Amino acid sequence: MIDEKNSQKLIIVSNRLPISVSKIDGKLEFTNSSGGLATAMSSLDTKLVDRVWIGWPGIASEELTAIERRKVTLKLREQGCFPVYLTSQQIKNFYSGYANDTIWPLFHYFQSYTQHNSDFWAAYKEVNEIFKTAVLKQSNNDSLIWIHDYHLMLLPKLLRKVLPKSSIGFFLHIPFPSYEIFRQLPNRNEILEGLMGADLIGFHIYDYARHFLSSVLRATDTESKHGTLTIEGRTIRTDAFPIGIDYQKFATTAKKGRDNDVAKILEDHYSGQKIILSVDRLDYSKGILKRLEAFEQFLKENPQFCKKVTLVVIAVPSRIEVETYKELRDAIELAVSRINGTYSTVDWSPISYQFKNLPFEELVALYARADIALVTPLRDGMNLVAKEYIASKHNNLGVLILSEMAGAIDELHEAVQVNPNDTDSIVWSIKKALKMPKKEQKLRILSMKSRLSQYTVQRWASDFIEQLNNVKQAQTEQNQKVLSATHTGEIISAFNSAKKRILFLDYDGTLRNFTPDYASSRVAPPKSLLKILDKLGKKESTEVYIISGRPHGILEKWLGHLPLNLVAEHGAWIKQNGMWSQQKFSSREFKKAILPILKRFTDRTPGALVEEKSSALVWHYRNVATELAYTRRASLRRELGTVIDSNEFGIYSGNKIIEIKPRDVHKGETVKRVLKNESSDFILCIGDDYTDEDMFRALPDHAFSIRVGYEETTARFQINNVDAVVQLLRLLGDL
Repeated sequence: MIDEKNSQKLIIVSNRLPISVSKIDGKLEFTNSSGGLATAMSSLDTKLVDRVWIGWPGIASEELTAIERRKVTLKLREQGCFPVYLTSQQIKNFYSGYANDTIWPLFHYFQSYTQHNSDFWAAYKEVNEIFKTAVLKQSNNDSLIWIHDYHLMLLPKLLRKVLPKSSIGFFLHIPFPSYEIFRQLPNRNEILEGLMGADLIGFHIYDYARHFLSSVLRATDTESKHGTLTIEGRTIRTDAFPIGIDYQKFATTAKKGRDNDVAKILEDHYSGQKIILSVDRLDYSKGILKRLEAFEQFLKENPQFCKKVTLVVIAVPSRIEVETYKELRDAIELAVSRINGTYSTVDWSPISYQFKNLPFEELVALYARADIALVTPLRDGMNLVAKEYIASKHNNLGVLILSEMAGAIDELHEAVQVNPNDTDSIVWSIKKALKMPKKEQKLRILSMKSRLSQYTVQRWASDFIEQLNNVKQAQTEQNQKVLSATHTGEIISAFNSAKKRILFLDYDGTLRNFTPDYASSRVAPPKSLLKILDKLGKKESTEVYIISGRPHGILEKWLGHLPLNLVAEHGAWIKQNGMWSQQKFSSREFKKAILPILKRFTDRTPGALVEEKSSALVWHYRNVATELAYTRRASLRRELGTVIDSNEFGIYSGNKIIEIKPRDVHKGETVKRVLKNESSDFILCIGDDYTDEDMFRALPDHAFSIRVGYEETTARFQINNVDAVVQLLRLLGDL
């Protein structure tokens, strides 16, 4: 790793470098990529000291001699690129295997094409480790690391272990599927854990982010709040960043090329005809066969358009060595031949088919000339062809037909929308597009142009980097609350020198960890904890209050023999000087309406249970399946809201519970009463959930308040877990 203490690097990590290396007739060839990611990264105005790109150069390591490898490395480094060399076997099992035969089809909802192979998974882990080593050679804790796409989903966690303070962003350029699809992946938890090593996880659209968060909830039982996860004290944010295009490049090229040779050839060749354009990488997710089927049906049902419309199909070669793609190409070419054979005349063929990658200027000229763009993928993360077509319409005339299954539909809602699986819908949309008035075409195109010209690929990249920096800043602010050794020393010093001390301690989640069985004997305090509490309670000028939501009978059974003050049901019952008293006589009438609702929800929710307290009712769902719990919780709160007097009673969501209790019965009231009657120059208050926030708010400024866990809190400090709390109390007890 580099050790320049004050330097910050932007390290871009992707499967492929923006420069590809090949050998032709024994000679090394270097080819620059014109892709959107390369454009975005080159345009970043980050004001960083350095910027490097790490990735595979596109050639197997055994194809290069030692001298050639050194030459490639030096040549690429001149361009700020650092190659990761992979063997042909690694490429086969990692790239063609796990990435493109497992992740790609599954994430695009083609489960039948998905291959689950242990060798693929082993190679995927191995190559992610290789990338980790490459990144570490260029990074330090101050580096800003941006990892791209599904090939490297384990890398964020691998880097986090070594660079815990670094800024790590991850962007997924393909869809993230629903949990019902994602759960089919045997290694799903490792993938999720890998991604959660990042500080910011970006997706093209909100739906993909929602699917990711749902998968995290179902697989790891970790809930998100407003798109934010908290894992081991670290905040992870998810968000949608719809990637754009280099809008100006397409618009300028189209405008300049209006009268060039390519434009004239297109105009002469397709004189008097409408062009329907289909441009796609050869892939089963693009729906090319369905598109051809729809066009064939269109010609059959609308013979008046024969010789007036031509479908231009550009299929860009992709993974041509993979059998599935070979079969797809054969099927497409067979369909094209059949349709042309059926409908062609001496001077017209309904389909012009090209299996190649067009030069940029030719592609833009074709966009500009095409009357209709037929973009109907069966599933697509974004689809930039749709955006490129709009940007190239210099005369603002043309119609975009766009699949509802493409991420771009969220931004391009003026397009004619179709279900790509519905052949009749595509046929109808073609007819609609051919008959659309020019005025309507212009209105739609101009509206989409306005949007695309604002959120370009350059803006997308800078936006992601800005949000990554914001997340890191928020983490830094959060870390300032984490109880450090210095803070612990301050507490110990203040405790030692105080004349009068009061400790307010929650029980569940603070002194004892939660267990699946709420009523289990395993939740009872162990001897080691009883010993610590006994020591604290016997200290001179020290009052210890255990403030819990549990019934007073349970607290008495567990802790009644110790020199402690006990507060049950959040303050409804209190034990001082060895005597219990009820602080609040609440009406029992509210239970008559609520208990039947809670029992009904419990009966149809396996794992749920109802707890009845003297002043409250609690619905526990700790043992309920995660997704079901999430749904039932929302439904129950809605139904309770229709029968509860909101002025007198509140509905509170805690740690796997919903509690209904009087609004004026809470821990904060108890703390206020105690502090009103007892003066103290040392106050320590520790809790872990929403009920303890009432305590924190009731404390004077000089009090030491600590929240267990890293949820948002009004407490002064945050501590990692129950073990850390017990250790702190042990230190105080031993003074």
